[in-house]
Amino acid sequence: MKKLTKIATIILASSALLVGCGKSNSSSNASAKSNSSTQVSGKITIVGSTALQPLVEKAAENFQTDNSKVNITVQGGGSGTGLSQVQSGAVTVGNSDIFAEQQSGIKANKLVDHKVAVVGMAPVVNKEAGVKNVTMKQLRDIFTGKITNWKQVGGKDQSIVLINRPEGSGTRATFEGAVMDGQTAKKSQEQDSNGTVQKMVAQTPGAVSYLAFSYIKSDIQPLSINGVKPTDANVTNNKWKIWSYEHMYTKGQPNKATKAFLNYMVSDKVQKSLVKDLGYISISNMHVAKNAAGKVTTK
Repeated sequence: MKKLTKIATIILASSALLVGCGKSNSSSNASAKSNSSTQVSGKITIVGSTALQPLVEKAAENFQTDNSKVNITVQGGGSGTGLSQVQSGAVTVGNSDIFAEQQSGIKANKLVDHKVAVVGMAPVVNKEAGVKNVTMKQLRDIFTGKITNWKQVGGKDQSIVLINRPEGSGTRATFEGAVMDGQTAKKSQEQDSNGTVQKMVAQTPGAVSYLAFSYIKSDIQPLSINGVKPTDANVTNNKWKIWSYEHMYTKGQPNKATKAFLNYMVSDKVQKSLVKDLGYISISNMHVAKNAAGKVTTK
């Protein structure tokens, strides 16, 4: 009788264990199904700033690896294009180097600003020009056409070839706001893409232009201004004046997929790796802040 009782007890315990395992497996399966069903999906089209483009392209590539149901397309075109396209509803996100308030024809109150990084910009010259430092006034005089030969600023006897950016370029607006003091740049050839400008300066004797830090390569010479070098550290405390936020604008609040990607852009995965690796500056590293009117304040 005692043996029968023990056997019955073992059978009951085993049954209970099997039921428990069944419940656990059911719970795990339900959880997996729940996680699968909550994965974001959708199509995101991003257009605008070529200065921001490399960061967004790489981040989008990484994001889609973990979110296969999201399709992200990233294109350049300039900040003006990004702002006008997102305002019209033609694209999901408009990338810009400038505040929407700074762009003519844009209703900033209809757009939502998502700041994802800071970018420094610097004047750059062909390495054969023989110049590494200029004063702010000399730089202004170069772009207004008052200085036409590099020997006038301590360089070689070589004519200066200006390469400017078109109207609507956020890089141009940032450069002019920090350098030109309200003066108009001399008419010259214009190129919209940072990548194209970088190649042209490297290949054109006497060439000068300006680029986002992320596009400055070893085959061109960035210029210091008044002895201050164009470095990330000098941007963070505003010793280097030519910088801007990198904005990703949406028309109203973003949808679920877009919000997930914008959250990813400001996550540690991007801010502590991609941002630095690709030549940008994390907003969290800034010791100063700048508003749409260009006023800089200490944090």
